[in-house]
Amino acid sequence: MLRLLATIKKEWLLLLRDRTGLALLFAMPVVLITVMALIEDAPFRDYQELKFDILTVDNDHGRLGKYIREGLEHTGQFKVIDTLNGQPVQEAQALERVNAGDYKICIIIPQGATGAIVSNANRIVNDLSKRMGVPAILPVSLRKDSLNVLVYFDPASKKAFKSAIHQAIDNFLTQVETDLLLERIKQQLKNKDIAQQDSMVIQLKAVGLKEQLTGPSQQLDVISNSVQHNVPAWSIFAMFFIAIPIGGHMIREREEGSLVRVRLIPGSFLDILGGKLLFFMAVTVVQFYLMMMVGIYLLPLFGLPKLMMGNSYLATFIIAVSIGLAATAYGILVGTVFKTPNQALNFGAISIVILSAIGGIWIPLEIMPAKMQLIGHLSPLSWGLDAINDIYLRNQGVQHIWLHVGKLIACAVLMLCIAAGVEQRRMS
Repeated sequence: MLRLLATIKKEWLLLLRDRTGLALLFAMPVVLITVMALIEDAPFRDYQELKFDILTVDNDHGRLGKYIREGLEHTGQFKVIDTLNGQPVQEAQALERVNAGDYKICIIIPQGATGAIVSNANRIVNDLSKRMGVPAILPVSLRKDSLNVLVYFDPASKKAFKSAIHQAIDNFLTQVETDLLLERIKQQLKNKDIAQQDSMVIQLKAVGLKEQLTGPSQQLDVISNSVQHNVPAWSIFAMFFIAIPIGGHMIREREEGSLVRVRLIPGSFLDILGGKLLFFMAVTVVQFYLMMMVGIYLLPLFGLPKLMMGNSYLATFIIAVSIGLAATAYGILVGTVFKTPNQALNFGAISIVILSAIGGIWIPLEIMPAKMQLIGHLSPLSWGLDAINDIYLRNQGVQHIWLHVGKLIACAVLMLCIAAGVEQRRMS
């Protein structure tokens, strides 16, 4: 016990003496989380939350162009721009501006598009009329080639962006054609006195789509966004970076001889490891909750969403302690295995970056390739992040995190045993 308390006191005094290092230990993660949440906010937001300028060239000058313009603007997601410098947008001008990156999207409505849609609707209505024994009288164009509304994207646009916007526009065009078809059907029925005008109601969509929560009704409605991902993810990254000062302290102790003096106190070497473990684990837990406060109070000041910490604060504390235990054990292992501070610094920093990259810290693990996901699930950082996501996003409690907690504790115990074995061999 004396060794344990002496080690904790020594680490506390060393930390207090290094005022700059102490400040960096807590200030740098705050800066890191704030910057990462800000720069990754847009990729995490749904496209429905963004508003895009769309250059529109209407060569048709018919009802289709009007419907498209009104419909896109009605969604609130698009701002239709059909004039530049007070003049109607020309096709060549629009393509040039999009290719230069001034605008992300351009829509070109071909001449005769409205006529083609009306003709197709008339053809369908005439066919239905014939089947009902009613003469077909709606005019149909003899033109057989199909027309396309052309969509141009900025060459630098990402594939996911193109897919989302293309799908949105395609769905809207389908709705426009459906509305025109229903309008022609209503007109034909009215002309034939099959239905009264005041009772004419045709509803095409009988079954809707509604999003529902998977859990109890009292659970929080939390979605994954830049804050919900980056704050926990980079907090875990910062906690594991405690391995750098731990490794440096242990190597300097051996070089300066202070470790020998501590060893002269009667007791087991495990007491020394235990003292370091408890002290730095407490430091990482303080780091973790400081980062959570950043997500709750600081990031909303920058216009970002507020961090939601789920319903189980006990589960959060347990997983924070488990992550801190694994991070501290990793630092002790690095400080024990390597002989110089430069070796420990280089290996520790690079290995943590690699573990964080494959563990879903930089980007969510689920969007990585399948093989990388298998590798990523071997990272202790991934176990911690999965557990936090279970608590924060799935609103789960203590009973659901024990698998992740067990893996983190087992990993920590394994690393501590290896470190103890290496140190005992060195001293023998």
